[in-house]
Amino acid sequence: MGPLIRRKLIVPCLALCLLVWAVPLAAATTGGLVSWIYDGDTLMVEGIGKVRLLGIDTPERDASPRDAFYRERYRISAPRLRNIAARALAFNIRHVKGQRVVLDFDRERRDKFGRTLAYVYLPDGTLLNRLLLEQGLAAVYRRFDFRLKQEFLAVEAQARQAARGLWEP
Repeated sequence: MGPLIRRKLIVPCLALCLLVWAVPLAAATTGGLVSWIYDGDTLMVEGIGKVRLLGIDTPERDASPRDAFYRERYRISAPRLRNIAARALAFNIRHVKGQRVVLDFDRERRDKFGRTLAYVYLPDGTLLNRLLLEQGLAAVYRRFDFRLKQEFLAVEAQARQAARGLWEP
């Protein structure tokens, strides 16, 4: 094989190797330090801004129009929603605030309020969105499709079966 042919093969191979190495590295570095917890499903991540946990919904601290959804669909009272909202906030403060997280995105990168929509991974690799569902501190946000929707629905069903959080009798 002549030097010209070898050079023509080596350059594309090196470029491909760099691409294969760089893409996961770039994806893994999207994130930052959680500096503030707004509520059960919204965080402040330094360098990113407000991040809304994709695919889940936690009750609001104060009464909101979303209460009607929980009341009609699940028969969950307003006082119970306030309790779960406080528990979700406390959970995130305890487990997430001050932690360096990694963000993963789906089709939509922003919501109508300009918040970044993301799956949020904790330092140990745990997916926070899923963890809140497991604890019964969140319900699946059913209005839109997203990559992990079927998985999240199964996790919510397990939390309901185990009577955790929102689903406690």
